[in-house]
Amino acid sequence: MNLGILDYIVLILYAIVILGTGLWVSRNKKGQTKTSEDYFLASRSLPWWAIGASLIAANISAEQFIGMSGQGFGLGLAIASYEWMSAITLIIVGKFFLPVFLEKELYTIPDFIKKRYSVELKTILAVFWIALFTFVNLTTVLLLGSLALNTILGGDSSATFYYCMFGLALFAAAYSLWGGLSAVAWTDVIQVALLVIGGLITTYLALSNVTDGNFIEGAQHIIDKAPEKFHMILSKDHPLYNELPGLAVLAGGMWVANLYYWGFNQYIIQRALAAKNIKEAQKGILFAGFLKIIVPLIVVIPGIIAYILYIQPEGTTIINSASELAVDNLFQANDNAYPWLIKTFIPTGLKGLILAALAAAIVSSLASMMNSISTIFTMDIYKQYKKKEVSEKHLVNVGRLSAGIALVIAIILSQSLQSTRGIFNVIQEYTGLVSPGILAIFILGLFWKKATNRSALIAAFGSIIIAFLFKLGNLPWMDQMGLTFLITCVLMVIISLIENKGVDDKKGIVLTKGLFKTSKSFNISAFIIMLIVALLYSVFW
Repeated sequence: MNLGILDYIVLILYAIVILGTGLWVSRNKKGQTKTSEDYFLASRSLPWWAIGASLIAANISAEQFIGMSGQGFGLGLAIASYEWMSAITLIIVGKFFLPVFLEKELYTIPDFIKKRYSVELKTILAVFWIALFTFVNLTTVLLLGSLALNTILGGDSSATFYYCMFGLALFAAAYSLWGGLSAVAWTDVIQVALLVIGGLITTYLALSNVTDGNFIEGAQHIIDKAPEKFHMILSKDHPLYNELPGLAVLAGGMWVANLYYWGFNQYIIQRALAAKNIKEAQKGILFAGFLKIIVPLIVVIPGIIAYILYIQPEGTTIINSASELAVDNLFQANDNAYPWLIKTFIPTGLKGLILAALAAAIVSSLASMMNSISTIFTMDIYKQYKKKEVSEKHLVNVGRLSAGIALVIAIILSQSLQSTRGIFNVIQEYTGLVSPGILAIFILGLFWKKATNRSALIAAFGSIIIAFLFKLGNLPWMDQMGLTFLITCVLMVIISLIENKGVDDKKGIVLTKGLFKTSKSFNISAFIIMLIVALLYSVFW
């Protein structure tokens, strides 16, 4: 791909603005040393708009731009359920989870486990999250981001791929390792604006080129040309039904994936923990919910457009049977959908902006993951088991070092995660082996005072065994998650009742009157989000 002088200027300006902003907002005040709260929780001073923007910037990455766009190519609009159901999930998180978390003044999600259950379980889950963020999430974002940039830039050698990888890693490390969450959150405000604008431009130009008319005619054309791509609920005879099994997206395992990800995932919820107060946190959550509604327009629709233009140039379809061959061929092509669109339809002069938007999505997620890894390792493992008191400066340095090591590991392992099934669904499926058990531990820990530490420990390991047993069958993995969650909850209830003989656990959470009361503006905004999502599902059922 040929880049013009203007493209290079845009990319250089992007790099300067992000690095400058990150270093400026996280600078040490005169005569003061950065504390662990400053570094890991941005001094608990984030306003709602920074929280909402940072939530989306952390969430949208190459996994969405490349992986979810690829699933738009393969599955169609149905993959947007991850986004639109997330908007509803964020309302639940804001109303029922955040009030407890902020009341407890948590540093990390594992910190809740310590206060509700035990140090032993906290350590187990902390190690799990560090491993997941490092070996799966961080590695995946680096891999997909580097592959995307390499494809868009037309790199024809492995050297270009590695240049992209090292460039992304070093750029994210340059400001996030030094500045901590302040640098990550405030630069995310810029990056989310850039990635939304860049994504909308890509969709607009792609739709405008579908026909000889304007983008509205292009939108109507893709709906007419491939109506099967515009159903939110897949029928059982769909060749890719196992990836999104019908009504399970509304009343099944999708809730497990979303509640775990948005409610109990340090990488995401850390921004809300850094809020000025509960009202700012809740407003930030709702802002993110509104943004989630438009995300499919910039990450899913481009994949459907690519399907129309690349796979169906003469109106024929690749999916003419449920054969494994047809499905495999489709998955081999789909993760190239978004890079192919950029190479094909974005003119010189705008390519720099679109590349900057893609880089923003990748870099913001890398920075967020590194910050979460450093927070969990430093506060939940290192500080917990350090025998002597250490200074705040020492804790900050440990956080920087741990994040740097995790980044190096991710670079080394990045080649091992490539898949012909499409990386987005692979990540969801294998995270789904552990998320049901963790969700059960948190839900019962929050809302059932009788849940015991022993039941939670058994659930942490037992749920993985249950999930693996389900994998031996032919049940769709999303249904497996839903059933694993329910069985794990029943297991915890039985063990807790036997152990405590129906008496409340001494560490049970006392839910005070008015804890879940929300403002009128929150309630109105939540209702609007739910109404929009309901309308979208009714239109594209």
